Amino acid sequence: MFEGEIMRRMVFPGDLLADGRIESRGVFVEDGKSYASLLGLYDDSSRVFIPLEGAYEPQEGDLLLGVVSDMRPNGYYIDTGMPNETFLSSKDFKETLEVGDIIFAKVRSVDEVKNISISDPMILKNGNIIHVSPVKIPRIIGKKGSMLSLIKDATGSKIVVGKNGWIWISGGNAYLATKAILKVESEAHTSGLTDKMAEFLKKGGMNG
Repeated sequence: MFEGEIMRRMVFPGDLLADGRIESRGVFVEDGKSYASLLGLYDDSSRVFIPLEGAYEPQEGDLLLGVVSDMRPNGYYIDTGMPNETFLSSKDFKETLEVGDIIFAKVRSVDEVKNISISDPMILKNGNIIHVSPVKIPRIIGKKGSMLSLIKDATGSKIVVGKNGWIWISGGNAYLATKAILKVESEAHTSGLTDKMAEFLKKGGMNG
């Protein structure tokens, strides 16, 4: 059993997580105790709650993947899969982008109606994007990056993960990497998932 798997348990809305206050999305506090308000996974040892449902809520400092959707004199509009606008100012990026370019960038600010301004973009080339549920991203990354490293090492693929649920995959066995990531997404609620994925990847994605 990999470190961190054994203490993680599935919880349902209303389930008691712990005595005391836990500051996390999907958690509410009542009479000094923390309860789940969403379906999720709770790690008793680290007191970390991972929601398994709900939409992505952008926060300053988040790293997102996006595709340039429109060019303006003062910058670019970026498709990040969200209903609100995502904008990259040309002041923050000296290179020229084209419609269709894939970028990985940091959320600089989020306004009161959730429109996003991003900065520090990196252009990603020769890869493809897959989409997963944003709330499954922590499970895909794994504890201290363990799950993502497992998939990268087994497939030889370059993988970049955005908090908005977009994942860029390039090179190596991209088909197996995609299959593995989608398997983690579909089985995010199960225990011992790192062990299962190690076996799945060892078999080249067969019998999974």
